[in-house]
Amino acid sequence: MDNKSKIKSQKLKWRQTLILCMCYVSAVYSAPALSRNEPAGAVWIHYPGDYEIWLGNEMQNRRTERGAFYPPFWKMDSHYVLVDFLKTVELSQAEEIEIYAEGRYTVRMDGRYLYDVRGKMTVPAGTHTLVIKVHHQAAPPSILVRGKTIRTDATWQVTIADNQWTDESGRPYDVSSAASRHPNAAASAFDDPTVLPSQYRMATMPQRAVHSEEKGKGLLVDFGRETFGYVCFHRLKGHGELNIYYGESPEEALATATCETLDRIPVDHSTPRTLTLDDSRAFRYLYIEQDPGLAFDSVTMLYEYRPLEYRGNFRCNDELINRIWDMAAYTLHLTTREFFIDGIKRDRWVWSGDACQSYLMNYYLFFDTDVTTATILTLRGKNPVINHINTIMDYTFYWFISIYDYYLYTGDADFIRQYYPRMKTLMDFCLSRRNANGMMEGYPGDWLFIDWADFPMSKEGELSFEQLLFCRSLETMAVFARLAHDDSQAVIYEQAVEKLKPALFSAFWSEEKKAFVHNRLNGIPSQQVTPYTNIFAVLMDYLDASQAQTVKQRVLMNPDALKITTPYMRFYELEAWCKLGEYTSVLKEIRNYWGGMLKLGATSFWEKYNPSETGTEHLAMYGRPFGKSLCHAWGASPVYLLGKYYLGVKPEKEGYKEFSIRPKLGDLQWIQGNVPTPEGDIQVYMDHKQIKVKAGEGKGTLYFNSRTKPKTDKGTVEPDGTGYRLTIVAGEEYSVKGSF
Repeated sequence: MDNKSKIKSQKLKWRQTLILCMCYVSAVYSAPALSRNEPAGAVWIHYPGDYEIWLGNEMQNRRTERGAFYPPFWKMDSHYVLVDFLKTVELSQAEEIEIYAEGRYTVRMDGRYLYDVRGKMTVPAGTHTLVIKVHHQAAPPSILVRGKTIRTDATWQVTIADNQWTDESGRPYDVSSAASRHPNAAASAFDDPTVLPSQYRMATMPQRAVHSEEKGKGLLVDFGRETFGYVCFHRLKGHGELNIYYGESPEEALATATCETLDRIPVDHSTPRTLTLDDSRAFRYLYIEQDPGLAFDSVTMLYEYRPLEYRGNFRCNDELINRIWDMAAYTLHLTTREFFIDGIKRDRWVWSGDACQSYLMNYYLFFDTDVTTATILTLRGKNPVINHINTIMDYTFYWFISIYDYYLYTGDADFIRQYYPRMKTLMDFCLSRRNANGMMEGYPGDWLFIDWADFPMSKEGELSFEQLLFCRSLETMAVFARLAHDDSQAVIYEQAVEKLKPALFSAFWSEEKKAFVHNRLNGIPSQQVTPYTNIFAVLMDYLDASQAQTVKQRVLMNPDALKITTPYMRFYELEAWCKLGEYTSVLKEIRNYWGGMLKLGATSFWEKYNPSETGTEHLAMYGRPFGKSLCHAWGASPVYLLGKYYLGVKPEKEGYKEFSIRPKLGDLQWIQGNVPTPEGDIQVYMDHKQIKVKAGEGKGTLYFNSRTKPKTDKGTVEPDGTGYRLTIVAGEEYSVKGSF
């Protein structure tokens, strides 16, 4: 087979693998794992947020570097070990129930302890209050109760204080009016009474290597693309040690002294057997060295993944853009696990800034709300708040902003109300750290991240970027307070915004530079203009039309301005370009930047890409030759950009009750795709002569420009400024013809 045929065959295998990943349904107790929605039958319930916090601890403490345990460096909370679950029932006749618990439990009915409960009990006819108290140290106390009408779900109450049924702010609940308020227990989608919630595992499927060859003292095995899972040795026999070196590149796998991840496995098998390693790893390549007394026939792997439905899609006439979308989707899937993590090699942690972008991509690809809320909850942890999320000030603000995004896309006001007390105490922490100017400055132990920049950037004094995010967080909390009926607190947040927003412009907007400067130290503004504050000021609509244009010309699209080299900030930079109408320029950047990684052989998108680097420079980061993650969630942003700004779909009111469609071709000839919503999909097609749309829910408006008077087969096209609009009714398919 010639080289061209090999490449074609390799691409076919990758596409087949991707299709399998999209469609495969596993029997493993998995995918719906962290749902808070109330299913029809009995499910396992627990204290709100506890399962997510516990599972986050389990996952994030799996990280190793060169075989050594490498835990997170921020405060980690734990679950409550003793929890009461309460339900008041009204029965017309006696009912037998089964009780399952993760932990030891005792039952009270109508205030009296029942000493003879052994997994089953009969509840007499009439009105009764059941309280099940559960203790479990190793995992969150959980229960599953099922009977003909009595079953555990999200209507049960839960408390950590005996008979004090309060929310997290300490306000008592009226148990008699429980039906009129948001349920307090957290209901999972786990409904198998024989499988404990702590036994949750990701799904797996076998994968084979595509190539192997002898190298030096060992065997180099290539699985064809970036992957994640458990390495399997078949017919392994003998006595000695297996040394396995993992690599996202062949250079890393072969660098036995400096690769990031390795395993040393002692083997003592007198007869051949299959050995599947205990820990899942990220890699494309394996380099295996073995003692002389060992032998095996072959090496495969169990690909470990979260089963997800690819509800969103995008296609156009440009095959490079299609390949970029496919790889972005695969990158996001690899990093969507128990939670949204940053990278599958390292850190395998939950970072708020990374997750904020993953949520947005998710809304245009999977629309999996369970992994979103699980990530939000594990990031927040519990009170007391003693430092910023991930110790990073900007990541605390991203946390607030990401919850507003969640509310906008899903309409889930119940989630906001239930966890508002945790939002409030985190904002209280931020408000307590303001300086005399009402602004945020770093304290000892705080990390002001912003971005991995290739230019010097001060982190001293008042950073304009932090104040901008802080201001938007206060605006967000005002919305949440209103939703939680905490109107007096909403006024406090609104007043804080009224003071901070003009102060932001007074302190950092430079009339000379027509842009925001980077920081202010001891009352003196710097002269440095970095892109970050200016990008976000555009995204947040903090600038008037004139200011936005000067920022565009002097900062965002100025070839001499400071350059962003991380996909992390390119996400926001290119979104700002889209908001400013630069659709053709954004497509060119996607082709050059993400296409540049493809040209270098990337099979998933990277943590950082600098086109000026060459060779193995692309693999290095943090002063380590292979420190860079070659599969990083924030590299998947084309999924979001193409869905929101080219298909043009976004919610205008919470949960897509109202939405807009503003399709844009840029320099493309045609585009088509689906955008998922809570109750259906929005389908969009556009070329230079026709636009077709169909929505599964809500009320929408199609906005477009046409050089000729447009015609539609349904509804009425109306003028809208310099363009046109058409009202979209759910369930109807619309076709508009014109010159686009």
